[in-house]
Amino acid sequence: MSEITCAFCKGRGTDPFNLLSKLAACQVCGGTGKVKVEEPMVECAFCKGSGVHPHSRLNCSACKGKGSVTHRGTKEECPNCGGAGYKVDGNLPCSECRGKGVVRKI
Repeated sequence: MSEITCAFCKGRGTDPFNLLSKLAACQVCGGTGKVKVEEPMVECAFCKGSGVHPHSRLNCSACKGKGSVTHRGTKEECPNCGGAGYKVDGNLPCSECRGKGVVRKI
């Protein structure tokens, strides 16, 4: 496990969009500014590592707001989404790679 900076709040530990209050803790890291991701990891292709769901102010559904996802094995660009992490309009993660942008090479 690696401890990395929370992508959703950029390590500040507070709600980045001030939806609840300026003092509200980040919903991803619980206010610590750090999250744990199991190694080996890759940057989330669906949110491009931002931790924010594209087209909204919610945490990314592919990486849960962490900005990185665990990926074991050799990496090959997802043939379904071309490595984008989404197939059509960017509202849902790719069904093949689940938003990672990479798949295990067989």
